[in-house]
Amino acid sequence: MSFWMFACLLAMLSVSPQEGAGAGAARAKTIYAQAVDLEAHARYADALPLLWEAAQLSPGSAEIQNRLGEALERIGALEAAADAYRRAIASDKTFRKATNNLILVLAKGGKTTEALTLARAEVAAAPGDADRLFTLGLAQAEYNLDDAIDTFRRVLTTAPRHTLARYNLALTLKRADRPAEAAAELTRVIEIEPRPEAQYQLGVIAWQQGDLDRAATALRAAIAARPDYADAHYSLGAVLKAKNDPAAAAIALRRAITLNPTSSGAHYVLAQVLRQSGDEKSAKTEFAESERLRQAFEAEHEASVLTFLGIQKLEAGDAAAAAKLFTQATTTFEPYAPAHYQLGRALQRLQKPTEAREAFARARALNPALVPPPDPR
Repeated sequence: MSFWMFACLLAMLSVSPQEGAGAGAARAKTIYAQAVDLEAHARYADALPLLWEAAQLSPGSAEIQNRLGEALERIGALEAAADAYRRAIASDKTFRKATNNLILVLAKGGKTTEALTLARAEVAAAPGDADRLFTLGLAQAEYNLDDAIDTFRRVLTTAPRHTLARYNLALTLKRADRPAEAAAELTRVIEIEPRPEAQYQLGVIAWQQGDLDRAATALRAAIAARPDYADAHYSLGAVLKAKNDPAAAAIALRRAITLNPTSSGAHYVLAQVLRQSGDEKSAKTEFAESERLRQAFEAEHEASVLTFLGIQKLEAGDAAAAAKLFTQATTTFEPYAPAHYQLGRALQRLQKPTEAREAFARARALNPALVPPPDPR
């Protein structure tokens, strides 16, 4: 993450005096519920501005601050996420989820000493708590695979049916280039609880080892357990392509695309399969769609950076500069609803109510959850 994006994300968390004074708990509750619903449908970009506004309106809500932290972490804003988790803990010191999240985001962000100190203090406070030991293992996995493996095995010594510990032990063994041990642990996970994620990982390991039949079997088991598992359909399609079964591969890849239409990779592999089958016209169409999606992803990312830069300017009191950045964001990627929404806020401050209403209307057309805030006047 660039310095500028990080700075902008921090700016997002500051409370605007004009809006904070007139905002109420009712609006915070409403837009937080909308954000949760959007995230349930994987619309994370649309949910983020709502979580940010809810956190502004209700800074003492541990639940909202924690959810905001998770959203920021998802886009790579690790330091801003850590700050949100700290606010959640300050509001409710018993909120274990926020504490666990803080430990893990610190580890991801390279603050290993701080993460492990906090994790070990949590373990020391409740030595018999397998979940606290598990969190320590997750933090260790960010910097020392051997330590993490040892800790996950300690968890399983005290809690043999701790499925998440065994699953993460398998993932860590896989990262440590110990595929046979990883596969054995995944098999044990499936015996305890037939989790589709475990079947999927078992399939990926078999694929990497060149055992395509075993890979296809495991991936099909993952799909049987969870029919909407887009990644499993995608991987199955790639495995079937490697098995020289283009007809079956195309079916799997088309299903992956149905479940996740924005997957540039699935379109690309489907194009390769179609070319393999001699359907050059359809292959060219899929290659073009893959490239279009790749470019759209990059444009949306650029629009998000411009939007965050605009928020920084807006919160610093420079509404005119903010409006220019938000306009640039909408030009770069017109369907980016947060940019239109923030442009409406900037135009409100510039006392351009007609233009503000137009911007808010476009934002809401793209994302009905983006209800315009009260006019600060």
